[in-house]
Amino acid sequence: MIEFTLPSMGADMDEGTLLEWKVKPGDVVTKGQVVAIVDTSKAAVDVESWYEGTVYELITQPGEKIPVGTPMAMLLEHGESPSEVTRRPRTVLPAPAAPLPVDSGTQRRKVSPAARKRAQECHVDLDKVTGSGPGGSVTYDDVEHAILGAAGTAAAPAGDRLVAMRTVIANAMERSKREIPHYYVSETIPLKTALRWLQTENAKRSIEDRVLLAALLLKAVAVTLKRFPELNGFYRAGSFVPAAKIHVGVAISLRSGGLVAPALLDTQSRTLPQLMRELADLTKRCRAGSLRSSELSEATITVTNLGDQGTSEVFGIIYPPQVALVGFGRVIERPWAEDGQVKILPMLTTTLSADHRVSDGHRGALFLLELSDALQHPEELER
Repeated sequence: MIEFTLPSMGADMDEGTLLEWKVKPGDVVTKGQVVAIVDTSKAAVDVESWYEGTVYELITQPGEKIPVGTPMAMLLEHGESPSEVTRRPRTVLPAPAAPLPVDSGTQRRKVSPAARKRAQECHVDLDKVTGSGPGGSVTYDDVEHAILGAAGTAAAPAGDRLVAMRTVIANAMERSKREIPHYYVSETIPLKTALRWLQTENAKRSIEDRVLLAALLLKAVAVTLKRFPELNGFYRAGSFVPAAKIHVGVAISLRSGGLVAPALLDTQSRTLPQLMRELADLTKRCRAGSLRSSELSEATITVTNLGDQGTSEVFGIIYPPQVALVGFGRVIERPWAEDGQVKILPMLTTTLSADHRVSDGHRGALFLLELSDALQHPEELER
């Protein structure tokens, strides 16, 4: 018997609301299949199964809000029959306790570890916080709302996704700046060669297959990361865990406000046309609120690209538990010395924000120099 639980889709996710099941008891489930749609503070997400089996029981019902890690369904393993399961002893979890009254001083309230820690940091009396979790338990967001209320700011109304998203983003960034010892390096990269190559190549392609600079930059980051594994992975439980693959998270601004950074899976193995198509599709689905759980949970590094509407440079905040973030500013024409002459060339300021517990400024600088070199040979990124 396999227990299917609500997966975490980012360090800033504590809970989700089940909107819809895509399977029913008796259905055979394959790895990677979308089995449910769950609403988070950022989007309605297609949740994939990491297991193969047959649906035995759906535990969570649509409309229920549940914490990350809560059992949602039970699956039969390959070759396992329902009759075998009924003969086995099953562990019955106790029902959630009823909400405790605020003035109860003799019973211990259910409080998530993150909420308790945040309350201690901000001197919040948990007995005066209304819990919105299962059985009246206090969540991290409950504490945040209490802090906002104490500061004279109205808490986010139910259903106001933008306010909730801003709160979630702020919490994640606050945690990042508090826990991660950031260091920053930057490099100004000449783009004359890369832009001319793109113009020449795109002239040979159909409109559907043309590649934008954004895709070339993502591929250059992924290729360069192969030689800098300490920038690609996660810092968990006091140590660095390098990622086996490179899944570049792309910071995408939503039209209604807010930001999401889903991953382009296996970025380094994609050709430039493939990467361009997947980037366009990811952006479209992100803004339509149709992402997959793997895209939200598997990014191993994040890239933020300000594009033509941005400033000349950006120094980002690392998204935990990742250990690095690459920032691209706006392409600007600037004076540049080339072949003994000063010329006006298109330039791009690239930055790296990285975790000093895992790497140092010397390695970060080398990464940016190699990234710059890769962009001087764009034809080698085509593959």
